[in-house]
Amino acid sequence: MKGSIDISKIKCVEIVLSDVSFPCSYKYPFQVVHENYILYVFAPSKESRQKWVSALKEETKNNNILIPKYHPNFWTDGYWRCCAQPDKLAMGCLLYDPNRDSKKPLPPTPELNKWKPLPPEPVELGAEPEMEFVVVALYDFHGQNVQDLSLVKNEEYVIIEKIDANWWHARDKNGMTGYIPSSYVVEKSPENLQAYEWYNKNISRNKAEHLLQKEGKQGAFMVRDSRQAGMYTVSVFIKATSESNSGVKHYHIKETDDTVKRYYLAEKQIFDSIPELINYHQHNAAGLVTRLRYPVSSWKETAPSTAGFSYGTWEIAATSLTFIEEVGSGQFGIVHMGYWKNKYQVAIKMIREGAMSEEDFIEEAQVMMRLSHEKLVQLYGICTQNDPIYLIFEFMKYGSLSEYLRTKRGSFSKETLLGMCQDVCEGMAYLESNKFIHRDLAARNCLIGDSQSVKVSDFGMTRLNEWVEFMTVHRLWEEFKGVLMWEVFSEGRMPYENRSNSDVVEELTAGFRLHKPKLASLFIYKIMSSCWQERPEERPSFFDLRNELSELSESGES
Repeated sequence: MKGSIDISKIKCVEIVLSDVSFPCSYKYPFQVVHENYILYVFAPSKESRQKWVSALKEETKNNNILIPKYHPNFWTDGYWRCCAQPDKLAMGCLLYDPNRDSKKPLPPTPELNKWKPLPPEPVELGAEPEMEFVVVALYDFHGQNVQDLSLVKNEEYVIIEKIDANWWHARDKNGMTGYIPSSYVVEKSPENLQAYEWYNKNISRNKAEHLLQKEGKQGAFMVRDSRQAGMYTVSVFIKATSESNSGVKHYHIKETDDTVKRYYLAEKQIFDSIPELINYHQHNAAGLVTRLRYPVSSWKETAPSTAGFSYGTWEIAATSLTFIEEVGSGQFGIVHMGYWKNKYQVAIKMIREGAMSEEDFIEEAQVMMRLSHEKLVQLYGICTQNDPIYLIFEFMKYGSLSEYLRTKRGSFSKETLLGMCQDVCEGMAYLESNKFIHRDLAARNCLIGDSQSVKVSDFGMTRLNEWVEFMTVHRLWEEFKGVLMWEVFSEGRMPYENRSNSDVVEELTAGFRLHKPKLASLFIYKIMSSCWQERPEERPSFFDLRNELSELSESGES
């Protein structure tokens, strides 16, 4: 259609950043926001588009109706492609700067912000320049919105601001800025072990041995945290010989008594840092049974879940979800396995109508969104624009721990069961540190994924349920930690079977306790029993439990 528009009524002029394929021959779009409409114009070349945008911005930069934020991508299929907001009139997701110089070159990909930052202000003579906080990316990250900054594994980035615990504002080597997930990067420092493939953080002795035996190569190794805080252990796989069986040897990294710490595995070879020590022993056995040949990592193969798919974006459009199959149901509704934007596998929990009020739901979901830990099932976002309401979670391949234990009963080693309990303690210790009560900790509310890794689920959901009979006995929640251990070592059997809740309360008050499971050692049962002490102050915290289980794992007394 031919026509014209009043320049004084233009609210925004900007280049469109999109991965959409265009059927027309002109492939370079820009947008003109005019009154309540957006006019998309397609130019034949970048140069042509740049001239139009620059000229229009110059003409409109003093308009008194300019908008503070704009949408850099298209509105398609019922939502904004840039921020997934389902409201067409929603405020934009990127700041609009009418004075920005549009003649600067565009970035190579639409995920990156368009403009390089100003050069740093000159430093006064005699003043020390502020040190930049530099990090290294452990994983690739593909930004979902224009406000995100994509990461490339092993590349360096400067942190501008730590927005919150889960998302930081960063700058890359080309000067592009945006938000990155904090769990995807580590500080660049010779002392920071997380940057190295061989470091496996707080992995248990049992899991370390399992991974190294699975690798099965002479000299396969990893470095992990020792049960003594601040100390480290090197675990090495040794192949079978005519004189000995295959197995895993554990060496504690020792420290010198000097004022400045130095490290060694064999007395004569002392180093200023652990990375130097490992590098040396990768080339020389020097007192070890074999040199350290093949680093093994338990955590770098799969990137961790992020707290939301993008910074500050929690509302997910229903149109971006694809339902594949029903995988479970519970007191709140049905759970489906599906995909977000046909790329990311997710669990979609449909909240049954009447199960909770929308206000309570949103308040509780906001709390859950702020919690992010490798042993908690991650909440990615919510969908409140339709009925029923959806919760979108990280998908756990093997479902509930209770069902998994029952299905594979008879195939678990004591070490594997202990590792499951340790995983739960890690997640619950994190909740405890955030002053958060689960209220319904049980094997059915823990999920299991690859490598038999267990994560705690449904934290926060029980307080939304108006019918939780068991919760009326407030003191019992502290005892669930022991009951969950009992469930694990009983391979999924039902505790207090064939008893009503009132009967359980009465029997517990009278001193009744669950019997020792066959697979539980006396040490394990002693820990379980400590959770069932009558006096609350005598019951261990999850931090205490985690430390006790770690010591058992290290000692091999599980």
